[in-house]
Amino acid sequence: MRTISRAELRKASADQLKVLSDSVREEIFRTVSACGGHLSSNLGAVELTVALHRVFDFPRDKLIFDVGHQCYAHKLLSGRAPLFHTLRKEGGLSGFPKREESKYDVYGTGHAGTALSAALGLAKARDLRGEDYAVIALVGDGSFQNGLIYEALNSLKLLKTNVLLILNDNGMSISPTAGGMHEILEELKGPARERGVRLLEEFGLSYRGIVNGHDFGALLPALEEARGMLKEGSVLLHVATRKGQGYPFAENAPLETHGVSPVPAGREYAGVLGEELSLLAESDEKICAVTAAMTDSLGLRPFFERFPARAYDVGICEEHACVLAASLAAGGMHPYYAVYSTFLQRAYDEVLHDVCGQNLPVTFLVDRAGVTGADGETHQGVFDLSFLLPVPNLTVWTPKDLTEFRAMLRASGDFLRPLAIRYPRMGEEGKGTPFDGKFEVLHSTTSDIIVYAAGERCIKIARRVLERAQGVGMDFTLVNARTLKPLDREFLLSRPEKFVLTLEDNVLAGGFGDAVRRTFTEEEKGEISHFVRNDARSTLNREVFSFGYGDNFIPHGEVESLMRRFGLSEEDIFAVIRGLYARG
Repeated sequence: MRTISRAELRKASADQLKVLSDSVREEIFRTVSACGGHLSSNLGAVELTVALHRVFDFPRDKLIFDVGHQCYAHKLLSGRAPLFHTLRKEGGLSGFPKREESKYDVYGTGHAGTALSAALGLAKARDLRGEDYAVIALVGDGSFQNGLIYEALNSLKLLKTNVLLILNDNGMSISPTAGGMHEILEELKGPARERGVRLLEEFGLSYRGIVNGHDFGALLPALEEARGMLKEGSVLLHVATRKGQGYPFAENAPLETHGVSPVPAGREYAGVLGEELSLLAESDEKICAVTAAMTDSLGLRPFFERFPARAYDVGICEEHACVLAASLAAGGMHPYYAVYSTFLQRAYDEVLHDVCGQNLPVTFLVDRAGVTGADGETHQGVFDLSFLLPVPNLTVWTPKDLTEFRAMLRASGDFLRPLAIRYPRMGEEGKGTPFDGKFEVLHSTTSDIIVYAAGERCIKIARRVLERAQGVGMDFTLVNARTLKPLDREFLLSRPEKFVLTLEDNVLAGGFGDAVRRTFTEEEKGEISHFVRNDARSTLNREVFSFGYGDNFIPHGEVESLMRRFGLSEEDIFAVIRGLYARG
């Protein structure tokens, strides 16, 4: 697809814009089919994005996408069409808006609910600098459930600035949208719409809508009107679109085509979760499930179908989901809160105070832990160990395979304290060894080197390194560090090995390796002491070498390539072991 200038857009007829939209939609489908990505959400936003580029003058005017996964047409229309085939590939275009990628991406996004706050800040900066441009926040109805949106709406009158809020209403987040605000938005589509209009206008917005988001005859005049109204105040333009528009299979299966990716090897942990949690709930009526708009992605659909009275999808509201879980536990239930690692970050205060501060029996199921790949910086789950391990009262487990994950889930049924189980997307079955809450020796030898690997990915790397080492006459003891908090302190301190290596699919700062080294340091000093991490230091006559990710945000790319590039390199681990052998 060739680059389209704004001058061409301004002169194009509605029929020509329709042809352009078909071309954009075809390019999105072709590229996502090859590279993976968010399909149905982008197909549904094509005409709206084309119309925005026709009416407004980007990048002089500022467009902010909430979440940002629906920005593909914007990338194609902003000079990046020649690079679009690199979408989500390492070194290529990001699947989300990214400030360093283009001047058209004025604010980076990736998580829901931030666009209106960002628009208000940009608009206020404009006012303070005496400049003149439009600021537009494009927000989906799924994001419109997020509490941050209402914090921004609450300050709209206070900030005394003007923005255009476009509500892209397709009735979906990842799963179908539900809840009180969804019902109000549905009311706006019918004859009894005055209540919803009054509610939205109380925030200081002039409401316009509902506009057919696939009809240029309706879209263009509505956007022109909204642009003119910005001189007097803020505007909410309510646009109705259809997720997957233009491709019937995507229209009919918007959930399944929300995110498209090549099928990786193995099986998803989410599938095992759905099976095992449902089995647990059959014999324990206290078990319930909580999720934030991720029912299917997290494998909870079987639970929701079998136990609807004990299953709660609260929409894109991670903080609320966490407090709901805490209060369910306070009321005598045993909630399981399933959430991606990257989205658990949003509920950290609630994890800290509401769950762990009250020592409540909530089990966090932390999916997509570690590097996740093509979605980039905002979705890499590489921080959860660092923010969970310091929290008092919290226990943290990580399974070595799907079989051990099942064993941990069964053990969690009787674990009536805060618990987090972290795991990557894909896994493999393993041997049915018992889970006793302690470290597990996977391979033992008399070598003076011991490797502690946390989680399935790191164990796989360690096993490959072990096979390679044994091929040249070297060896080491390999341990499955499956209980990350509390650490198996007795095991750590009883081992005789002088050289200790730790592997974790997490940033090094504050992670598993730090906890191991701190254990040795505290034992050596006989007290809990301030600790500063170094790459290796002597503690109780041991040297500790930690492998994980450094002080970086990890960009998009292939999972294994990113792991090697940013700190979990099989070559580097083998080189350290070879060097230790050379030292004798």
